[in-house]
Amino acid sequence: MNRGFYTIMAAQFFSSLADISLLFVAIDLLATMNSPGWLTPLLKLSFILFYVLLAPFVGAFADSMPKGKVMFISNLIKVAGCLLIFAHVHPLLAYAVVGFGAAVYSPAKYGILTELLPAEKLVAANGWVEGLTVISIILGTVLGGALVGTRVSSALLSIDVPMIDTGINSPVQAALCVVVGIYAVAALFNTRIPDTGCVYGHQQHNPAKLIGEFANCNSMLWKDKLGQISLGVTTLFWGAAQTLQFIVLEWASRSLHLSYEKSTSLVGVVAIGVALGAVMSARFISLRKSLSVIPVGIAMGVVVMSVTLIHSVPLAYPMLIVVGLMGGFFLVPMNALLQHRGHVLMSAGHSIAVQNFNENLSILTMLAVYSLMLRAHMNLNLIILAFGLFLAGTMLYILRKHKANQREFDSVALIGEAKH
Repeated sequence: MNRGFYTIMAAQFFSSLADISLLFVAIDLLATMNSPGWLTPLLKLSFILFYVLLAPFVGAFADSMPKGKVMFISNLIKVAGCLLIFAHVHPLLAYAVVGFGAAVYSPAKYGILTELLPAEKLVAANGWVEGLTVISIILGTVLGGALVGTRVSSALLSIDVPMIDTGINSPVQAALCVVVGIYAVAALFNTRIPDTGCVYGHQQHNPAKLIGEFANCNSMLWKDKLGQISLGVTTLFWGAAQTLQFIVLEWASRSLHLSYEKSTSLVGVVAIGVALGAVMSARFISLRKSLSVIPVGIAMGVVVMSVTLIHSVPLAYPMLIVVGLMGGFFLVPMNALLQHRGHVLMSAGHSIAVQNFNENLSILTMLAVYSLMLRAHMNLNLIILAFGLFLAGTMLYILRKHKANQREFDSVALIGEAKH
């Protein structure tokens, strides 16, 4: 890996760290506003809404200029979202603006990997990306919970700038200053990302034609025998992973009777498992063998259902690490395969935009269903069982679909050989 790759990793790490920290600061802000519990999942839903709405357009935007510049612009939009909270805008709306920036950021951060690296290094590169992203989730979760905790917020508010009235008087405002500072560090690394010299053809600007072009790319990837399997797995994983964050928070509060600050540490434990799984798969699974990890996804759904049997914190930690490890192990090869197929079939920015659209539509759907379940006062254990069963069942369907594709491919190959 060259220096440019590590610069991209640093920029991604700090940007993701700020995103996650801000999420947990915003969750605490909703709690202090005495908002109903079912609103909390909608916070994440508001963040990823623009991933879906802007999917036809962000790919073309990412391919229209050097991707380091795209990432820099995106970070400025995220900072604007933070500043809206300072202006007393509702957290759901302010975090949606941050999501707008993240939606623009994503095709650039993944697309540049296919421009910078050869195909055989994509699994290892994705191991780095997912590993660092998960580390940022762990640190961001802990940091976000700590920033609004009594000790850290008191220390931040006690900082006095001579001759200047900062106007920062609440724990949330102090926490937001730290988050903006992290975004600034990410932006600094963005300016150091090298221009890969990869130039795409003229990018379409007509919205109707962009939507049509995006629909064609989406259809192309779903019809591809390898693309449809990898896209199906990553789409399911991200919907499940984002929903699991909120399920773990609720489960830690109800079943383990933990405070909010301690509950966030359990979310971080799942992320530790994902990081371990990502490192293991990057080390042992090649791009050619990426589809061999699908059964791990089925097992993950079964393990999630067994969480309902856990009622003590010492048992919760290893169980959640195992759940995360399984997720990270099958995600990284699937992500690498999907990026490779997308890069072969279309441009980097467009393929990542298609991936983002499907994955975030899954997140929107699953978070909305979870929020409705909470609003209907459904038993949390039943929610967890339904969640795990859905995960295992869908992964089993994907595995069977892959085997059917293989049989079809083998049959076509045999017919071709017979003709010769």
